Amino acid sequence: MNRETNHHHHHSPPDYSRAFAVGVTLNVLFVVVEAFYGVVSGSLALLTDAGHNLSDVFGLLLAWGAAALARKRPSARRTYGYSRATIIASLFSGLLLMGAVGAIGWEAVGRLMDPPQPAGKTIMIVAAIGVVINTVTALFFFSGKDNDLNIRGAFLHMAADAAVSLGVVASGALILFYGLNWVDPVISLVIAAVIFLSTWGLLRDSLNLAVDAVPRNVDPEAVRNYLAGLPGVTAVHDLHIWPLSTTDTALTSHLVMQPLPDSDRFLNEVVQRLLEEYSIDHATIQLERHESDIVCHQSIHCAE
Repeated sequence: MNRETNHHHHHSPPDYSRAFAVGVTLNVLFVVVEAFYGVVSGSLALLTDAGHNLSDVFGLLLAWGAAALARKRPSARRTYGYSRATIIASLFSGLLLMGAVGAIGWEAVGRLMDPPQPAGKTIMIVAAIGVVINTVTALFFFSGKDNDLNIRGAFLHMAADAAVSLGVVASGALILFYGLNWVDPVISLVIAAVIFLSTWGLLRDSLNLAVDAVPRNVDPEAVRNYLAGLPGVTAVHDLHIWPLSTTDTALTSHLVMQPLPDSDRFLNEVVQRLLEEYSIDHATIQLERHESDIVCHQSIHCAE
């Protein structure tokens, strides 16, 4: 039996620590200001939004903590490090956002039954400040939202807050100047629907990664076909592809073939190709001779 393995070493994801620090600081300050003026103006809407923003601060802290853990080096006990914490954080972020959708929808239905009184200028000004702060914070995470579910969760939290605050400004203006009290709950329901649609993908992908599904950016059939088509390979079995984190993907596979004069070079080329074309960062390949007595343990992974 001839075994050969190769893989890329653990590497740290992009560091968003400064973005998280600034975002958390700005939003904590805004929550204090919003709660203060909510009490002064007697606005239940501002107090409710302050509570919602506080929950999003917790979401940012969760994502920040997971990102920090992902940067820690692996240990003898935790051989893959702590990077899986980013998957857990993105899952909780999705759940928190869905909870926010439920809270906004519940409040909106209540307002439909009992329309609010015209909103004062104070409420509109405070909400406008919220639009600016949440938009700026969301932009901190914009560059990473398509490549990292954990960062996407942070981005969606802030984008959702910006949308809610914008809705408060718009509905407040329409109520104040035109007396359209019904606009406030209607806009809230529209915002809740938008947040739900944008969050569904985050929650779906997070759940898939949490149960070790192949990441959406990797085509498992294309990977299998590539390995099966390598020169000298007669069979591929026990092919597994799973996420190490929201940014890193691992692969293990057995290739049945005759021994090569330069197996190290062959493996290095395969691993590099898997990284460049299939975004698989950590690949482990085992080479087996035709007469090897190793058997495939799960029939679903034994297709040749």
